[in-house]
Amino acid sequence: AKRVIFLFMHGGPSQVDTFDWKPLLQRDHGKPLPFAKPRVVSSETGDLLQSPWKFARHGRRGLPVSELFPHVAGRADDLCVINSIHGSNSRHGGALLELHTGSDTFVRPSMGSWITYGLGSENQDLPGFVTICPTLTHGGVNNWSSAFLPAVYQGTPLGNASIPSDRARIPFIENRETPRGLQRMELDLAQALNRRQLLAAGPDPALEGRINSFELAFRMQSAVPELQDISGETPATLKLYGLDDDVTKNFGRQCLMARRFAERGVRFVQVTHSYKWDQHSDLRRDHARNSMEVDKPIAGLLADLKSRGMLEDTLVLWGGEFGRTPTAQGTDGRDHNPYGFTMWLAGGGVKAGIRFGATDDYGYYAVEDKV
Repeated sequence: AKRVIFLFMHGGPSQVDTFDWKPLLQRDHGKPLPFAKPRVVSSETGDLLQSPWKFARHGRRGLPVSELFPHVAGRADDLCVINSIHGSNSRHGGALLELHTGSDTFVRPSMGSWITYGLGSENQDLPGFVTICPTLTHGGVNNWSSAFLPAVYQGTPLGNASIPSDRARIPFIENRETPRGLQRMELDLAQALNRRQLLAAGPDPALEGRINSFELAFRMQSAVPELQDISGETPATLKLYGLDDDVTKNFGRQCLMARRFAERGVRFVQVTHSYKWDQHSDLRRDHARNSMEVDKPIAGLLADLKSRGMLEDTLVLWGGEFGRTPTAQGTDGRDHNPYGFTMWLAGGGVKAGIRFGATDDYGYYAVEDKV
């Protein structure tokens, strides 16, 4: 893998309704869970709740996928589904920080920052780490922060979760008032003063980060306007991502922009479907709505990457901060469950068309090959 695209489903998709098929959960619907629930839970739940959706086997190896994801199911031979993810925090804020940085208690660099720090960017005119429509809650900027790494490795946000993706742009990228040559002269003066200060005062990571960010911002003025303009994409490509449909166009544009950034050498791109997957109630309605918004764009992204020869060295990661309980909250909801849930990988050389690890018979705890 040379680059990463992280498709983050903020809120916690239910593994037992998406990619972790549990026949016994259907059989024992309405019965008590036959073993102990975790000592620490987000809130109380009742008896077992069957999935409202049917599963079918897809691809050459018969990968089980819920009917919630018919388009992604069509890419089953590209997926490595990990059914044994587990974490330690049942609250959104802590779980997001755990997922993005590895710690829910200390300020740590995000995985995008670490990867960019280790491997650099393949395009010096663009940031190495971009996050599209990121959430501002549940850890906020710490989820894409560089923490104690140099500031240049922090994620560059395009918009945020409250802004439609067609308006999520890198701000202040065009300067119609000052000619480019004059801008260069102004920047050279500012940088000379900054470097004089560094020589006088000694190492200063914040100032060094500012020097680098000023230079990158100047170079981005040439690269970003064309990158953010999708008018050159074919109608077939726009349709592939679902930009012709009001239901899918918002997330579809995020996925399309992820491909455009990735093919121009950005090392780590995150897109966020925020904050929609937290179904303590209305599971049937809202999980169905959420999956309709993301299913076609995700499958379109995988197909597009593959057709361009990019999937073999682009690692795609899908998932949320935790899963959901197989036991019911109310009559039509599931609580947070960090003890066993599902994420999947595609591309980047992973073994495809397989399931790795397992939860118990009802999908509560990761029990085999825990990740």
